[in-house]
Amino acid sequence: MEILKEVTEMCCVRNSETHGPAVIPQEGHWDKVTKIEQINGFTHGCGACAPQQGTCKLSLNVKDGIIQEALVETIGCSGMTQSAAMAAEILPGKTLLEALNTDLVCDAINVAMKNLFLQIVYGRTQSAFSENGLPVGSALDDLGKNRSSLVGTHFSTKEKGTRYLNTAEGYITQLALDKNDEIIGYEYINLNNMMRLVNNGKDVKEAYAESIKTYGRFADGVKHINPRKE
Repeated sequence: MEILKEVTEMCCVRNSETHGPAVIPQEGHWDKVTKIEQINGFTHGCGACAPQQGTCKLSLNVKDGIIQEALVETIGCSGMTQSAAMAAEILPGKTLLEALNTDLVCDAINVAMKNLFLQIVYGRTQSAFSENGLPVGSALDDLGKNRSSLVGTHFSTKEKGTRYLNTAEGYITQLALDKNDEIIGYEYINLNNMMRLVNNGKDVKEAYAESIKTYGRFADGVKHINPRKE
């Protein structure tokens, strides 16, 4: 290590004793963390790409500094789906620091990783006060029993009002309107359930019929419209 002459000629002044880093909450404990392998936590974070074309929601479960579980969800730019697939292969098994300095293919995923790194090392995690943290597999809870991202899609104009297109329940097929033309319910098809039935050998038409459900006061609607056509 090279030290400038100006420094070597300085007289020595003793610094007062340091008490180390501040404690952070981790999985039900208060820890003084000095090494990356002491980091633990489960949390989520979002990131957007530079041109703001898409967003990634990243969920990580870190145990002893190593990523044990990663859930990568994207919306917007269609190319992000392939980037997310690659990132999902890259992340598990890496230390938190390695992941921060790894090219995760897509801008939005890299930004999400940076945001999560800050959350986790500062102890701002979902599992901060959960004894022993959350088990590997906890990210699947966000997907529900059908193992699919819940992406809400709704379109609205001042002139024609609102159209529900996709909700957590599924793909919207009809909207129910009351006498004032206000939405009071909707019919939807749970595509994930339909495909599960088809994969189990059910006839497509039967699977389709069994996967159609309604929400709200759909049966009381004075008028029913197709949100994608009317």
